[in-house]
Amino acid sequence: MWLAGVRHVALDQHCLRSFGQPERPRVDVRRRHQTVELPPNNPPLAWYLCALPNPWNWSQNAHLAFEGAPGEEWEGPALVPGLHVRLGNARPITGWGEHSIPAEEPRRNSVRFRTCRNYQFAWWLRTERDAPDAPPEYVRPQKPEEGEQMSLI
Repeated sequence: MWLAGVRHVALDQHCLRSFGQPERPRVDVRRRHQTVELPPNNPPLAWYLCALPNPWNWSQNAHLAFEGAPGEEWEGPALVPGLHVRLGNARPITGWGEHSIPAEEPRRNSVRFRTCRNYQFAWWLRTERDAPDAPPEYVRPQKPEEGEQMSLI
């Protein structure tokens, strides 16, 4: 499970890498309930929460894109059942999906890109929020087997 503050996108990548070098607040996957306070100053374009079930099943990955919204509250599942989230001073971002990837984008023909919810949201950020490209020198996130991505049990 991870949380990413997205400021730019890398549309030649999929999964977490499609967010370039996001801010990564610590999320403790060992705790059943937790509160994560996000910095109020200089907010990113959006926040993105992802959790993988154990045993892993792509169709049950939990995803939630959200943004700061002072005074608003939201509570519910993260895109698919399995992870319940309560947002304070924030709201979910909806309306993105496979249709967010332009029809003329060649990577849309690749199942790895087309079905990647992170990549879908990265394209939504590009078209709806004018997200800039990640700098070419960005450091790619570690691979899951290197301990950055954990399973939700």
